[in-house]
Amino acid sequence: MDAVILAAGEGTRLRPLTEDKPKGMVEVAGEPILTHCFEQLVELGAEQLVVVVGYMKEKIIQHYGDEFQGVPITYTHQREQKGLAHALLTVEEHIDDDFMLMLGDNIFEANLDDVVKRHREDRADAAFLVEEVPWEEASRYGVCDTNKYGEITDVVEKPEEPPSNLVMTGFYTFTPAIFHACHLVQPSNRGEYEISEAIDLLLQSGRTIDAIGLNGWRIDVGYPEDRDEAERRLETDDWEEAEATSD
Repeated sequence: MDAVILAAGEGTRLRPLTEDKPKGMVEVAGEPILTHCFEQLVELGAEQLVVVVGYMKEKIIQHYGDEFQGVPITYTHQREQKGLAHALLTVEEHIDDDFMLMLGDNIFEANLDDVVKRHREDRADAAFLVEEVPWEEASRYGVCDTNKYGEITDVVEKPEEPPSNLVMTGFYTFTPAIFHACHLVQPSNRGEYEISEAIDLLLQSGRTIDAIGLNGWRIDVGYPEDRDEAERRLETDDWEEAEATSD
């Protein structure tokens, strides 16, 4: 699969960390967030990295150039910040098969490979990781509504009154059908074209959608304290791995 990384955001909530750089270039444990994203996607077998840039895009392009660990990088430009579905449409001409999508402000130590595996086994049109978060945090994310059998019946973006505390994380796999859905998305109450609305359109049309429970951890680096927590967890994991190796 190719991999798409959305990294056009300004990161206003991360100030002062983003005063002189885009959100994806904020360092966590000595490396930009995007480096962590790229490393995981390459490990998952990405054949191409398609990076959507916007705010201070030259900082990203100058840092990474045209390849990462031997995998070619293609850049597309989201000129206005109109939501994730809008950003995804900038890559449409570069993608002609199933692909991975990662939000470029997330740090994962989790079962991303399970999503790719399930996508292939079920020939799903979309697959993504979900996790339960504290109810008071659910409104920050795309929230999944479920029926009594635990099946996802609806997805809504950043609702004021979340129907559940089960949320989508920042890693997905899609078929090109998602692009058609993105073209049909109408602006939300926030004035943005939401990826959750595109997924919901696929869901309502009867497409195969898989949700895989998060095994591990994920941090959406939206605020400076999130960066600090991600750094702490990465450093703890590195220490535990070193201890296990020495044993």
